[in-house]
Amino acid sequence: MQARSNSSSSTGFDTASYDAERLKLDEQARTAMVSKAVAESAAEVAAPGSKEGAWKWAIRKKMWDYMEEKDIARFPRPVHHRIPNFVDAEKAAARLAQLPEFTAAAVVKVNPDTPQKMVRFEVLSSGKTLLTPQPRLRTGFFSTLTAASFESNTIMEACTSAGVAKYGSPVGLQQQGLKVDMIVVGSSAVSRNGARLGKGEGFAELEYGILRWMGAIDENTPVVCTIHDCQLLEEEIDPAQMLEHDVPVDIIVTPTQVIRTNSGLPKPAGILWHKLSPQKLAQIRVLQQLKRQIEEQTGQPLPLGPDEVLPPLAERKGRGGKAGGRGRGGRRSSSSSSSSRGGSGRGGGRSSGAQAASQ
Repeated sequence: MQARSNSSSSTGFDTASYDAERLKLDEQARTAMVSKAVAESAAEVAAPGSKEGAWKWAIRKKMWDYMEEKDIARFPRPVHHRIPNFVDAEKAAARLAQLPEFTAAAVVKVNPDTPQKMVRFEVLSSGKTLLTPQPRLRTGFFSTLTAASFESNTIMEACTSAGVAKYGSPVGLQQQGLKVDMIVVGSSAVSRNGARLGKGEGFAELEYGILRWMGAIDENTPVVCTIHDCQLLEEEIDPAQMLEHDVPVDIIVTPTQVIRTNSGLPKPAGILWHKLSPQKLAQIRVLQQLKRQIEEQTGQPLPLGPDEVLPPLAERKGRGGKAGGRGRGGRRSSSSSSSSRGGSGRGGGRSSGAQAASQ
């Protein structure tokens, strides 16, 4: 592996400060998502279908509960309101790396979540270019890394969120010639027909829409997810229940199998501005820039979606301090809340410092 010409110590990047702030903001976001899930689930019970997509929360919760109860979940825990990490995630990553689509790919976009850390490792160790976003698009947009971006003995660090911020090269909206050959996403649950449920924040869909707008991907770019076998829903989600911004997956990879969905579900052709709330727009700088650019070019204002309540996400200061399917997880439901599971199972009581080092 080619080594980076500059030593990592010369970057001046403050990993500890970066991770401390990221963990603080992640906890704020998870707290807000708990409130959102409770409110939307209550609305769905009171009047089914009254809140778009609210039916998804019951499936997510059953899956998160099941993974914790069966000790399938892995650090960071509890997995509620996260893309859940799972036992043998590295086996799923290794199986993904055997796909012909992966072998042929030069640039692979991978989400920044912990269960896909070893997918990022497979990308970098295979000599490919890794494209990955900063968590929740807080500080910018995407970054790219190759094996030449870092010293060979720091590859595992380069696979973390802090490592991407430390070693990566930023990608701008005006980047010319960017072509992404494969997209890898995390999931809470997936149906065999390709219908996917994330953790409920919609960032994978936003990232997909931006890349479509840039021309970096099209409807034929394969979307792949890595999950535990238990996250594969036993009953297919009705395609009619999926929302227009949802991104279906073409290939599901678990530690034991590969499933090609042959999905006929449509993929969004770009950013669905009429679904984007003013509050979320206010928190994502790259979307603000893009909205201004498009409106200046067209002379027409873009529509926005309805208001929503979101947690405050402070900006980092500079680079250095800154009712569908029922799955196997649906067989058992738990009356205990997410917060009561903080110390359950392996990894449940680990410190934030250990958490930061792993993501």
